[in-house]
Amino acid sequence: MFSDNRTELRKQFFDAWSKQENNEILSPLEVTICQVIAEHPEYHFIFSNMDRYINQDYLPEFGEANPFLHLSMHLGIREQVSTNRPKGISQIHQSLSIKLGNNLEAEHLMMDALAETLWQAQRDNQAPDEAQYIKRLKKILKRYN
Repeated sequence: MFSDNRTELRKQFFDAWSKQENNEILSPLEVTICQVIAEHPEYHFIFSNMDRYINQDYLPEFGEANPFLHLSMHLGIREQVSTNRPKGISQIHQSLSIKLGNNLEAEHLMMDALAETLWQAQRDNQAPDEAQYIKRLKKILKRYN
């Protein structure tokens, strides 16, 4: 999943979904990719048509959400939760999931904090501030207490 090449990254989504559809053996990462895609039926049509969507641009200024970015953020959050890095994220995720009734909705809320943290790091040309990220997540959690 670690590449600067947009097409290569997207192809991993298409390949995993195709392998699942064809009952082929999946790697652990591909299993997670397919779980995230399965939880987003609004995107299934994309993964049935690689030729059309692999190079599709999504422009926020026209109200377009990038499904690959969205799904990648789920993958990132799930990896963070599984390793509890930054420290405390697993407990925040669990608490939000309980309060909201499922993991997916918790991750959707957590994405805002992740996006802001990544944007700030990119803007400042530095590593993401994990302490600030946790602070943002705790602020979200506090709204649901």
